[in-house]
Amino acid sequence: MSTTPAPAEPAEPSEPEHPNRSPEFALSFDSVAAQYATARPGYPPQLFAKVEELAGRPLAGATAVDVGAGTGIATRLLRDRGAHVIAVEPGPGMGAQLRAALPGTPLVRAVGDALPLAAASADFVTYAQAFHWTDPARSVPEALRVLRPGGALALWWNFPDPDVPWAAAQEARLKSRLPGYHAHGGPAVAAHTVEAVAPGLSPAHRCLHWTRRIPLDVHLAHLGSRSYFAQLGPERAAPVLAAERDHLRAVFPDGVVEEAYALDVTVVRSPGRTR
Repeated sequence: MSTTPAPAEPAEPSEPEHPNRSPEFALSFDSVAAQYATARPGYPPQLFAKVEELAGRPLAGATAVDVGAGTGIATRLLRDRGAHVIAVEPGPGMGAQLRAALPGTPLVRAVGDALPLAAASADFVTYAQAFHWTDPARSVPEALRVLRPGGALALWWNFPDPDVPWAAAQEARLKSRLPGYHAHGGPAVAAHTVEAVAPGLSPAHRCLHWTRRIPLDVHLAHLGSRSYFAQLGPERAAPVLAAERDHLRAVFPDGVVEEAYALDVTVVRSPGRTR
């Protein structure tokens, strides 16, 4: 039977190797936490089916540690899949949104580089849109420490589908206007990163595709919830978002945007057999 992981003393986090991994940059989401909760996309059911397939076990009845849980978007979906979820989130603003939305879900204030959880206490460690904020040399061993034998580390990201012309054009515009946009790299390197810091494991990588239709204002709020805009602040972000509104009105004259996502997922099993 799955049990709630017991607390353990976390190690002190190391200095980040990339400026976009700094605590200040990551915690910029706190300033847009409510916006993040209402405008960010969720994840389609096929993602969780794929995670289960690659992990070789169901989420139902499993203990899942959702790291970088934010406002609880993935946390809720993992719970709805039947998992017993412990959310891990460093930001007080994001955590407050999660507590309000999911009051019965355990919430731990921590980062993936130093999980205050007991060894071999979880069946899944998940990162939804969050693994790039960690130092993989620390976060991967931490995940493997917390996982039971045969457990699974699952990493996934929604990215604008580069094969959809309007989405690719928008990404190009944002990159030209926002210094450091996507400078942390993308999910395509996740499997290689895990292999580099944990030789001998065999991460599995898949790319899924899905869409959602939302009002133009919600799409702009979604853009504004990204860390690059949060770092700019409302006054500097406003003209960029206004320009995007003009571009998108031409593409979607009815005011409904069809966002298209390439959903990258990487799953790696911890050594040993599942119980």
